[in-house]
Amino acid sequence: MADEEEPETLERDPNTSDMFGAPVAAPAAAAAPAEQSAAYTVIARKYRPRTFDDLFGQEAMVRTLRNAFSSGRIAHAFMLTGVRGVGKTTTARLLARALNYETDAIHEPTLDLNEEGRHCRSIIEGRHMDVLELDAASRTGVNDMRELLDGVRYAPVEARYKVYIIDEVHMLSTGAFNALLKTLEEPPSHAKFIFATTEIRKVPVTILSRCQRFDLRRVEPDVIVKNLEMIAGKEGALVENEGMLLIARAAEGSVRDAQSMLDQAIVQAEAGQTVTAASIRDMLGLADRAQTISLFEQIMRGESGSAISTFRTLYNFGAEPGQVMLDLLDHTHGASVAKAIGPQALTLPKEQAARLAAVGAAVSAGNLSRIWQMLLKAHEEVRRAPDAAAACDMAIIRLAYAADLPGPEEALKRLQSGEPLTGGSPSGGGGGGGVSASMGGGGVTAQARAMPQPAVSDAAPVLKSFADVIALMEKKREIALRLDVERYVRPISFRPGVLEYEPAPGAPNNLAQRLVARLKEWTGQPWLVAAQGGGGAESRWEQEKREEREVRAEVEVDPFVLAVREVFPGAEVISIRNLPLPEASSISDAPEEDEDDE
Repeated sequence: MADEEEPETLERDPNTSDMFGAPVAAPAAAAAPAEQSAAYTVIARKYRPRTFDDLFGQEAMVRTLRNAFSSGRIAHAFMLTGVRGVGKTTTARLLARALNYETDAIHEPTLDLNEEGRHCRSIIEGRHMDVLELDAASRTGVNDMRELLDGVRYAPVEARYKVYIIDEVHMLSTGAFNALLKTLEEPPSHAKFIFATTEIRKVPVTILSRCQRFDLRRVEPDVIVKNLEMIAGKEGALVENEGMLLIARAAEGSVRDAQSMLDQAIVQAEAGQTVTAASIRDMLGLADRAQTISLFEQIMRGESGSAISTFRTLYNFGAEPGQVMLDLLDHTHGASVAKAIGPQALTLPKEQAARLAAVGAAVSAGNLSRIWQMLLKAHEEVRRAPDAAAACDMAIIRLAYAADLPGPEEALKRLQSGEPLTGGSPSGGGGGGGVSASMGGGGVTAQARAMPQPAVSDAAPVLKSFADVIALMEKKREIALRLDVERYVRPISFRPGVLEYEPAPGAPNNLAQRLVARLKEWTGQPWLVAAQGGGGAESRWEQEKREEREVRAEVEVDPFVLAVREVFPGAEVISIRNLPLPEASSISDAPEEDEDDE
């Protein structure tokens, strides 16, 4: 018995080595990383909204619910619908808390959940006996629904209401919906139903008509960026603003997806270092948006060779061909929207929005619509092709060739009037068998075969500088356009076919579009006029005003003017004019004429 009372001896001496030669690891030190990893909570769960004020982008729904709760007009069934990650399940749990909210001072349903109530903790942790959260994907049958509804007739045990949360309700069978329908028609006063679904069209209308429906909309990228910045600040992570915008755009309106991508992006850099936009772009498999805009500009100018080189550079850096096609679709949409509304309608950096707006101003709406349709077909081809990169090359060649071709109606008008058909690939070497247009019904058909055309007509002006543009507008008597260009255009760079400028304050929104249309009409070639954010020189009007100030300053310090102002105190220089000097011949001829007259 004495031996049994002695403490147990260790099976091995901790100072001895392992029989296989492995060192003995310290238990506490070895367990620390594992415990830290096991205790880690992902950002999407850690920052799940705890109150209705934390819901991002759903202000309309919160306002409606707040008014309903304050007036006591609370529905017995709610239908929450929207894309994944916008907060349907989170909103359902918040509603369950709001319906059963109770504190020492509050004894009625309310949306003000700033203070934790008696039932809040158990509802959040999913263990409240009066709040049943079910997944319709795993319980789709009618027997499951009947088993669930058997308990509806009984009053709640602890809380105010018995709340049933059914997620992905569209996956219920027809029999289950029919079993649920009777209860929704005449529900007990103590029962509330909250449904969530991503496929609202699959829910029978008989169910929808008995629910108060809320469509949770996609969250705008700028709202997602603010949420990500808040989370990054609390996590102590440094992420570039451009990288935040990349994540927000890739999330496609889903806050949860954006938070999951941010969780993945934070580990792209060491602790204390900044996560760059380039690393996030590589993580997401995206192409550089600035480079894809350059690719889009080259395609719209018909430069197939340069466009293919740009695409292959992007491909070598890891960009997926399908993603490049999606970016081109996005740029086509952006150029069309900027053409109709203005660059301020695009959720892009100012420089990128200005470049897309310049493309939209230079290309007709019909061409943009045709490019959109071709890109849709090209995206499908790239997705199904055995060699996606080769399919992307062929799509770029086809797009560059068709970018400047006239539409069927315009081509037919030119053929009927005898005008030459211009377009195609001026620098990419694209050839073709010709352009044909036909009209049904009357049997009118016209065809123009490929014939060599002079690059520039003899009468077409050649513009080598910005001053030539001003002179051409003065020659064409475009007074209003010339005045706007002289006053609001601060040139940055100029080369034949391309003008980049900084717009002065107060510049008209359609200035670039008007300038592109006139230059294309006068020179016979497409122009790209891009408004940049800054770095422009003085406009012609600003230059003239500066020269006037300099001349005025010189005149005011002239000795003769100073002497006059001393003789006439209070005199001011109102205007300065350069008077033409008389010609010498007229002065010398005057006495001879007088002598002849005598």
